Amino acid sequence: MENNTAQNYVKNVITNMPNSWLKLTTHRLDIYNEQQAKTEFIDQFETLFSENNFDKSVLNNLPTAYDYIRLGHPLSCILEWTIAKLQNVNSENVISFTSQTIPVLSILRKNLLENKKTQILYIDKLPSFFNVDIIKNIYGYNFELKQIKNISEINNFNGSTIFISKEDKIENIKLTKSIDFLINLQENLGSFLIVNGIQNENYISDIQHVRRRETIAMTPSNSLIALQSIITSNKNDASNIDSSSKIKVSNSINAITNTTTKSLVASSGLSIQYAILMGLIHDAKENHKGKAIKIVVPPNCYGGTNDQARRVAACLDNVAVVDLPVDGENDMVKSIDSVLNKIAFDDAIPYIIAEIPTNPRVEVPNLIDLKDTLSKQRKTSNGELAIDPVFVLDQTFCPNVHFLGNEDILSSVRTISFASGSKFPSGGLCTAGYCVGNLKTNSLIEKIELHLQICDNEATSYQYNILAKQMPSMNQRIVDAYKNTREFVNYIKETLPTAKINFVSEQLAEQGFTPSVFSLDLPTKGNTNEEKETYKRALNHKLINLMITEIPDESKYCVSYGQLKGCYWTIPATSTQGTTKEGDKDYIARVALSANMDLDLHKKVFLKFVKSI
Repeated sequence: MENNTAQNYVKNVITNMPNSWLKLTTHRLDIYNEQQAKTEFIDQFETLFSENNFDKSVLNNLPTAYDYIRLGHPLSCILEWTIAKLQNVNSENVISFTSQTIPVLSILRKNLLENKKTQILYIDKLPSFFNVDIIKNIYGYNFELKQIKNISEINNFNGSTIFISKEDKIENIKLTKSIDFLINLQENLGSFLIVNGIQNENYISDIQHVRRRETIAMTPSNSLIALQSIITSNKNDASNIDSSSKIKVSNSINAITNTTTKSLVASSGLSIQYAILMGLIHDAKENHKGKAIKIVVPPNCYGGTNDQARRVAACLDNVAVVDLPVDGENDMVKSIDSVLNKIAFDDAIPYIIAEIPTNPRVEVPNLIDLKDTLSKQRKTSNGELAIDPVFVLDQTFCPNVHFLGNEDILSSVRTISFASGSKFPSGGLCTAGYCVGNLKTNSLIEKIELHLQICDNEATSYQYNILAKQMPSMNQRIVDAYKNTREFVNYIKETLPTAKINFVSEQLAEQGFTPSVFSLDLPTKGNTNEEKETYKRALNHKLINLMITEIPDESKYCVSYGQLKGCYWTIPATSTQGTTKEGDKDYIARVALSANMDLDLHKKVFLKFVKSI
């Protein structure tokens, strides 16, 4: 009876749901409690269900689900809750994915680290992209694979039993005690995973973290399709990727990056980064057997980049992370030179991931020196020629700058550029990410594409459609947003000259580096360093709270940038650097402006802040 009631309730919720549930890609920090992000939404949703309350205004005020749309959002949470009701399990035991492969890999990863056996059972054919040899030999995962005719054949196993199902009707799925994890594949939508039994609930957090770092939750649009198919008991009608949108996106990427090479588009920035890392590792294992692989990463870079690199290294004996200091007193080029000399001496393989401009200090290295350092021939301890690096360039801040073309600065260095599509490419309308390389990386791009397919992390049809519509206007939006940012930065310098502002110089802007993000280190006071830091952190919050309170329609407390309108404020240490080591975090304000905002009003409110301190 409750199942029917739940389905009827969800039907009404979908009818009344806020439009933002389908469109937002960044969380509302005004209704976000990080400590309860994984439970608070469903707890309050459950209360509304018991009251049969589906009023639109009430739904709109539900707390933020999870910490970012990649990891979860209202519609994916409601999908998981609905499936849980139909299967009579706790909602946290159901986890949705946009990928059909990653849920399997999430269990294999935990079992690898805990030295536990895994068997994967299935009745129908496995997806063609589930490459057993590569998952075992490149990812390092161990498992037994077996096709069965009926779930009655499943016996007790000394380890974890994963059962892969393709059942269209969720209510027909049968969980038995012999199944530890059931993964149901949803055609063109993704999949959902059910953690079965109390003994397996310690996997939930680890599985969620894989979803957070190596893929995304089922997208809002696909979650809605899945929910509608459950409510109506009809087969989902999700469409295949529109080839015309895919071609438009590819053409846009080539035009924006000044390349002619193949581009790849994934479900998120971290999805494409994961494909890049695994593709590079695959190439290294094929062409440089037995040699150590070093992933070189700035310790204070975006937390997802930093965390993902360390998670990959944790699973593979011959892969390690090397810190690359790039900000503040550290010079990126000198750091790269020092790191590459050491890696060359050890006859290891260097893969460098770096942002230009850096985040959050918005610094750009001397590009000629960078090219020379990356191009320098180095010798191993035996006097042999060392393996040249691959430079993986995060261009999310300035995706319009040309690095890869035949006449561009890094054309002679093996360079792959990638960007988060949730920023400028889509204007904040989807989470997709993309990568493209120069002519020297064609064979590497083939490997990256292979791993993008294996992980089933390609962008969805909906994402391609958004990018096809938004990318042609991206460069103009970047120019216009930069103009607002430069004007606001100059105003802050005039009204609060004691503040330290990290932003590109006029000279760098003339070279094409026109970000719309700057960081603000506010003046402080106190007798000790601790007092000064405490005062400054409080001042950050005072400024941000004033801006979002006085300008609620435009100023948002949010981690994104490249948005279509308004102004976003955040503190990197408590947002994008969430998993970064405490000593490397930046407790400064980061501000992101758009081309469409009331700049005069923002100046007025900032002046009010200055007069209050």
